[in-house]
Amino acid sequence: MITDRTIEPRDVPLGGLRGLRVHRTLPSRPLPTIGAWCFVDHFGPTGAPMVEVLPHPHTGLQTVTWPLEGSIRHRDSLGSDVVLRPGELNLMTSGDGVSHSEFSDPGPMHGIQLWVALPEHRRHGPADFEHHPDLPRVGGDGWEGVVLVGRFGGGESRATVHTPLVGVELRLQPGRHVFELDSAFEYGVLAVDGDATVAGQPVAQRALHYLAPGRAALAIEVERPTLVMLLGGEPFEEEIVMWWNFIGRTHEEVVAAREQWQALDPRFGRVEGHDGVVIPAPPLPRVRLTPRTRRD
Repeated sequence: MITDRTIEPRDVPLGGLRGLRVHRTLPSRPLPTIGAWCFVDHFGPTGAPMVEVLPHPHTGLQTVTWPLEGSIRHRDSLGSDVVLRPGELNLMTSGDGVSHSEFSDPGPMHGIQLWVALPEHRRHGPADFEHHPDLPRVGGDGWEGVVLVGRFGGGESRATVHTPLVGVELRLQPGRHVFELDSAFEYGVLAVDGDATVAGQPVAQRALHYLAPGRAALAIEVERPTLVMLLGGEPFEEEIVMWWNFIGRTHEEVVAAREQWQALDPRFGRVEGHDGVVIPAPPLPRVRLTPRTRRD
């Protein structure tokens, strides 16, 4: 089993975003998932807004969008048309196939984009979309939290997930804070806007610290007011093949999804308001896609 470690972010230019670069910590080479969380992008703070992410497809996953500053207009092939603001959550379940677009208002942008891998029993189902403007707020001495998914600190989110999972925004005042954990879960702590000490280990801003299952409590120390994201879940045992915006189980599944998207197959529907313009899929690599595995 993989042991506790810190994952440094890598700088990634995001296609379709004008001048916007993101700091990606998951997936990483040694660690493809934390629970079913399979993708963590931290974008901003930046004055270069996410002006246009044209329609693009997804399979086999849920997108979890959490803005910290700025607003994002979400439209999808289900007919959803929602403006997402800080403190609100968008949760889109791709099932077997969905497409969506995201446009931001002018101004500063800062936020977290997360993906959750869907388990076998749900990944072939219909697509769905949820907008949660009122999430549970929890807190204690020197800290406040918002529960995006799952249960934490006496609060439980109504957001729908399909494996045991938790996601929490924590705003910490200077000092040492101890949180109860589910010992069956593995966890990751993302230091969003400042350095932190997580379980005794220094974690630089934007890095993600991984904690293996078996821990019933966690101490986080900060020297100034700091925001961190706590992500966790039961280890996701299913092997996944992840490429571009698709999650499948085999190379052939991903190739088929790409071909269908390029052909504007009805599998992915249509996002209204873009005159049929979409983001084309990039070329496939010249190697066979294989499942992502953990490497200690």
